[in-house]
Amino acid sequence: MEWMILPFRRYFDFQGRSRRMEFWMFAVLNLLVYLVIGGLTFGIGGGIDALSGVDPDDTMALYSGMFSGVGLLFALWGLIVFIPSIAVSVRRLHDRDMSGWWYLGFIVASLIPFIGFLASLAFLVLMFLPGTEGPNRFGPDPKNPNDASVFE
Repeated sequence: MEWMILPFRRYFDFQGRSRRMEFWMFAVLNLLVYLVIGGLTFGIGGGIDALSGVDPDDTMALYSGMFSGVGLLFALWGLIVFIPSIAVSVRRLHDRDMSGWWYLGFIVASLIPFIGFLASLAFLVLMFLPGTEGPNRFGPDPKNPNDASVFE
């Protein structure tokens, strides 16, 4: 649980490094919250049955059907985790000794058809790779901050 909420404690912190555990536990937390909100939405009756009765030509009615009541929690949670998810992604790239601006590059590349799929896949692979061992230009190793290489 500690790893899941750590990005909220470092809300606007775009400096330093984050371990894989911090990034992926935050991703698991988001998945769990979205599953619970989705379950509540469909359980209360805001699911497909509610959307099937909406006039498809009236887009405002469609959006009000999706984002009214419990469905509004989807948008609210998305706003709550927007900055921490960017920050933890940037710190994770820092752990790989990459600039945080790479994240913007992945976001822009993901908007291009076909290249976006490859960019998203590359970003996912980067998030799975271990960070650089020892200190790098973004700070000490979060796995072992008391590394012996400091004394070299």
